[in-house]
Amino acid sequence: MASDVSSPSPRFFVVEKLRGGHHDTEFGTDDLNTGPAPRCPRCGDLVGLLTWLPPYRGELELYGKDYGDLMYAPCGGLLITERFAEAFKAEGLTGLSGFHPVEITRVRRKGRGPKPGPPPRYLFVMPAYGNPALDMERSRILSKKPMKCTWCRYVGPDAINGLVLEEGTWTGEDVFRPRGMWGVVIVSERFMRFAERQSTTHLTLVPMEKYVWDPLGLCYPRPTQLDPPAKG
Repeated sequence: MASDVSSPSPRFFVVEKLRGGHHDTEFGTDDLNTGPAPRCPRCGDLVGLLTWLPPYRGELELYGKDYGDLMYAPCGGLLITERFAEAFKAEGLTGLSGFHPVEITRVRRKGRGPKPGPPPRYLFVMPAYGNPALDMERSRILSKKPMKCTWCRYVGPDAINGLVLEEGTWTGEDVFRPRGMWGVVIVSERFMRFAERQSTTHLTLVPMEKYVWDPLGLCYPRPTQLDPPAKG
């Protein structure tokens, strides 16, 4: 695919969990009731994981000193604290749905540290999906599979070295999963400013044009203006 990945305007960021920090928290459950996975309305291919159905409950594993505000949840969702949810709604941000209370049945302390106190109230939310779409020509996605559907744009990536949204597909969502790569959560610059003001913990935001997912070491370094000219 094309190698020209420029910074989009407005700016967008990929959400990644911050490992090893003071608020390192993980959620898990053995009591997972699931429903059908969502499918592309055109080609019928899967565009998400199985749907998490009630009851919403599970355990926390606390690796840091205190509980995190945001973490990945089962079935492609997110777990957010009630404090985070109230601030998100109060500031008029969009792109999250559900807001189902989650019962925390147990907290397991991992590693050294004081006995944890009661956890905050957590809610299960799902990021929006269906409007914003990746520009598959400008995004740097390595895949052996060609894109077959122009709506879901699934290619089964082997590596990612930068993503770009197609102009005109974003309709104002502050949190979403893009068509073409439903396995990543992307947020707007407005969300980034909100997260900074709220001192949101347990996440890091990577500019999407700099996002790298390369488990097999397939990506080559992105050239920059500082690279010396090649010698013959």
